[in-house]
Amino acid sequence: MTVTPSHALTAGQNPDGGAVTNLILELPSVLPEYGADLLTQQTADSALPTEFRRGRMDRRTYLASLSATGAVAVAGCLESLPGTGGSQTVLGPPEKTRGDPVYPTHGEELPSFSLPDPIAGEEIASEQFEGERSLLVTFFYTSCPDGVCPALMLRLRRAQEEAAAGGYGDDVAFLSMTFDPERDTADVLRSYADERGADLEAGNWHFLRPETYEEGTEVLEEKFGLVVERVDPENVEGHENHGSLEYMFSHISLILLVNERGIVERAYQNVTAPSGVQPSELVSDLETVVNG
Repeated sequence: MTVTPSHALTAGQNPDGGAVTNLILELPSVLPEYGADLLTQQTADSALPTEFRRGRMDRRTYLASLSATGAVAVAGCLESLPGTGGSQTVLGPPEKTRGDPVYPTHGEELPSFSLPDPIAGEEIASEQFEGERSLLVTFFYTSCPDGVCPALMLRLRRAQEEAAAGGYGDDVAFLSMTFDPERDTADVLRSYADERGADLEAGNWHFLRPETYEEGTEVLEEKFGLVVERVDPENVEGHENHGSLEYMFSHISLILLVNERGIVERAYQNVTAPSGVQPSELVSDLETVVNG
């Protein structure tokens, strides 16, 4: 049995008018009764088994439990951004939403995390940018065979270029986390950054690398509610001829735009779809957030 390529997420309408998605995430092993066929069926988000949405539930339930005991600050305890009428975001809610996303969305706090930047030789923590810089955060791997991860890099590169040209390069940081540390060594990441046009000399783009695949998936699942899994290219429709790849990944393509207070302004998902965010739109949103 083959599965649909992991990046082919599309949106539509079900007969009842609700949003549907062409599911790209792999099913948890605890749901054998649904099988791989569910990966390709048009499924209403609200109809997904509760266990499938465990990433979202685990992350938000955990944060809620901490906030209830005062262990973490919740969004409502933060000061309002100036000129936004009490809102903690500069941008208003997006016009279109896609079901009930598992990842952080508009108005939610960016989960805190810390990972090494092997190129710069330093540990990067998300909290270090709060009060200082807005963020663009994404997740990728350099061996991505179908152009989706390069499309993520293209959008960040364009944003970096425009930030430099607009004089606000020091007010934004770019965080790209690989979830393939076995292949994505410091040298590989450095070469990839050069190939994709990232300006490492600007000092505002960090390529983050967990020590192990397990650590990376833990960050993605527990912090962001995202599920990533290695798959054999031979079992992925359209990728059977990628014999040079020992493995590839099923994953969501996602860019998070975060303001300097650590609040998510936009979650751009499925960037290569016709409805996906274009570089010019992302740049415009970023500039608005930085200058907001």
